[in-house]
Amino acid sequence: MLLSPSPSPAPLLDISGLTVVFDTDRGRVTAVRDLDLWVGDGETLAVVGESGSGKSVTSLAITRLIDYTSGRIAGGSIRWRGRDGVVRDLAAETPEGMRRLRGSDIAMVFQHPMTSLNPVLRIGEQIAESVMLHQGLDRTAAWAEARRLLEQVRIPAAVQRLRQYPFQLSGGMRQRVMIAVALSCRPRLLIADEPTTALDVTVQAQVLRLMRSLQRDLDMAMIFITHDMGVVAEVADRVAVMRRGEKVEEGDAVAIFEAPRHPYTQRLLAAVPRLGSLAAHPLPLAFPSPEEDAPTPQDTVAAGAAPVLEVRDLTTRFDVRGGLLGRAVGRIHAVEKVSLSLRAGETLAVVGESGCGKSTTGLSILRLEQPVGGHILFEGRDVTQLTPASEAALRRGVQYVFQDPFASLDPRLTIGVSVAEPILTHGLASGIAVEARVRELLHQVGLPAAYVYRYPHELSGGECQRVCIARALASEPRVIIADEAVAALDVSIRAQVVNLLMDLQARRGLAYLFISHDMAVVERVAHRVAVMYLGQVVEIGPRQAVLSNPRHPYTQRLLAAVPAADPRRRGRETGIDDSEVPSPMRPLDDPPETAPLVAVGEDHFVARHRVGGMY
Repeated sequence: MLLSPSPSPAPLLDISGLTVVFDTDRGRVTAVRDLDLWVGDGETLAVVGESGSGKSVTSLAITRLIDYTSGRIAGGSIRWRGRDGVVRDLAAETPEGMRRLRGSDIAMVFQHPMTSLNPVLRIGEQIAESVMLHQGLDRTAAWAEARRLLEQVRIPAAVQRLRQYPFQLSGGMRQRVMIAVALSCRPRLLIADEPTTALDVTVQAQVLRLMRSLQRDLDMAMIFITHDMGVVAEVADRVAVMRRGEKVEEGDAVAIFEAPRHPYTQRLLAAVPRLGSLAAHPLPLAFPSPEEDAPTPQDTVAAGAAPVLEVRDLTTRFDVRGGLLGRAVGRIHAVEKVSLSLRAGETLAVVGESGCGKSTTGLSILRLEQPVGGHILFEGRDVTQLTPASEAALRRGVQYVFQDPFASLDPRLTIGVSVAEPILTHGLASGIAVEARVRELLHQVGLPAAYVYRYPHELSGGECQRVCIARALASEPRVIIADEAVAALDVSIRAQVVNLLMDLQARRGLAYLFISHDMAVVERVAHRVAVMYLGQVVEIGPRQAVLSNPRHPYTQRLLAAVPAADPRRRGRETGIDDSEVPSPMRPLDDPPETAPLVAVGEDHFVARHRVGGMY
């Protein structure tokens, strides 16, 4: 709907009185209420808040993708200044008009890439399609541009990735593909909804720098939706804080961080983990909570205790096949001779970039991926060669908590049935005792007993992750492998789940293999830290030693890339190593050299490479 010509100083996007409602079986729900926001040319506005605050709904209203859900714009205007200076109200724009604007003028990066990428099309086809549509290039030029974009967002072996399908990429790589698709359109406004949630710190730093560079080159504005306050401090010119569908505070980024005025903003910033805050504490420490004056250090590891889980020279490789006969043409060395040990009550954090092999290590331990070499000892028993008895012991004694709780729970089953499944599978209870046990487990993870009758879609992300933890506890395990278990959660919910895990560890003596890319959370939870690079452990030792005195250059690179929740420190990325991480894929006859670990301190080991000494 055309409104009027607008002078250049007018905002690029001006939202006034926006109200968005959803008509549900339980009545009308107002998701956004009387919202006012604006974004200028080349400006970055960060919209922050917890799940359910209306952040993502606002972005769907701007792009009018809300029309394809059960929601609708019930009031207000969304004024957009086009390239010709004419201002249109997007709230009243025709579907055809919005189709012309989406992509070329307003692009969006979604949080969950698997819901945005077509699972039956190769990555290159999906990027090239966008390039041909919005840049008018032919197919050959579009594929060349697709390769350049993948290299820009730092995806290794870009030529091979172009011919792969989304399911063949890691979560971090899929998110980078989505960013490449959005930037290929060269939009005037980029709406990024949690775009760096699945990325490790070094790739996150580089992607943020890339987006800022393109923002300057294209004079592109950004609306950055996130719960990561470190990212907000890195990118935002202004910050808008939302809570329960309403804006509670807005202002300059520095002012918001240094002098938040609304109590909700103050609580949000207080829940942000800051790397280095525990440098003087040798033991893990829970997040402060209103119910506890001072958290108790997590001194839960018995001195001299035998390992409950031990991994020796674990090796997992994947053949890459090609050609008409489907022969192996290369090999991905995902995990190369990794050795780890884990004692009862201990948390060993495994950190590194996407593709370094940390998730494959966890999956190989539980035999969800088949290793080609090495030994896995659980409670002193080698479970490398699975027998019915060893498999039952492993499946019961080691449980896995995945990053995406919604993908981990069967949407057709109630919460009670999902949690009861391990109890029944391992024969731990029967009859009415099962229901009592399920209610007890839900109580332990802080959920009401009435949730046994609910389905996953009726719960928030944090609640679903608590259900997954309850299900993991149902088999009474000794070890839990938490694979990015808190990565996608809001800061306050993340703090609650981390505190829950630490409380369960103190009460049950659980051992955690905590796989994460969030170094600030790792500092909170870990007794020891293992750093992985290209499938190998390059540094391992006590958390305090590794994070406060990193000896391997790759560990130093990881820590240098961690965003600080301080807008005044923006620009520190000039010291970040921007070199390319090599691909883990190698020719069949060219296995990688594994570097021995050398002691550099008490229980602190660093890989010593043959060329150049310390890598």
